[in-house]
Amino acid sequence: MATKDKNIWILIVFILSGLVIGGLLGELASRVDWLWWLSYNQTFGLQDPIILDLSVVKITFALMFKISVSSIIGMLLAVFIYKKI
Repeated sequence: MATKDKNIWILIVFILSGLVIGGLLGELASRVDWLWWLSYNQTFGLQDPIILDLSVVKITFALMFKISVSSIIGMLLAVFIYKKI
């Protein structure tokens, strides 16, 4: 059972690294004329953070996602590599 849980965590790390590396490559591709479509992205999340003020502690919640075509390709590539390992 422990190895199955470990594999799930490795898969999550692979997917997150694929998203990050894909996003970085998408930003670089935005400077190339014929690769502009890799940097096409959509941003969603909380525009204004939610603030919880308890007088003693002030907590701010904010979450934004910026998903691009290259991030999705990176995530799919990471899953493909994970399946081959």
